Amino acid sequence: MAEAEEALRTLARNVRAARNRAGLSLDELGRRARVSKGALVGLEKAQGNPNFATLVRLADTLGVSVSALMEGPAEGRVRVVSADAVMPLWAGSRGSEARLMLTTSGSAPVEVWRWKLEPGEEYPSHPHQPGVVETVSVTSGRMTLVVDGAEHPVEAGQTAAFDGDAPHTYRGSGDETCHLIMTVHLPSGPAGTA
Repeated sequence: MAEAEEALRTLARNVRAARNRAGLSLDELGRRARVSKGALVGLEKAQGNPNFATLVRLADTLGVSVSALMEGPAEGRVRVVSADAVMPLWAGSRGSEARLMLTTSGSAPVEVWRWKLEPGEEYPSHPHQPGVVETVSVTSGRMTLVVDGAEHPVEAGQTAAFDGDAPHTYRGSGDETCHLIMTVHLPSGPAGTA
């Protein structure tokens, strides 16, 4: 329980700092991210339990990565992250999950995710801010990537890239679990007005 409370305090600190750096009021951040002001006030007070979609919308609006909202200060030059040390940010009812492993630093950060998709299970994602590019590299199994309504099969050994500013869905296909590495390439700076 103490670990979850510390994670919520870190999230609260990072959201407040990113909002202040972007020069946004709670009202303006809420409007742009489509999150209620009450939820933002609670979040910045380390109260509540924001869902994955809310974290993604906040990160997109603030022009930072999801992990930048969740991580404490860097502890050294090299970061090695074990998958079992990272809690899933999304878990499906059939056992699928998504884990944000880390985010690179720099002016255009990249998020690195590990996904497990069970056959037939899917995760629909809202469109990200313009300039976001995603890649999916399937390491085992098969998936269907749906971008703006068009389906694209991606099998083990294949990588797909697409602009993330359209609606997109990740769906497990075939008879076995699909494992993939997803990267999210973020543009620098906060999102423009929407």
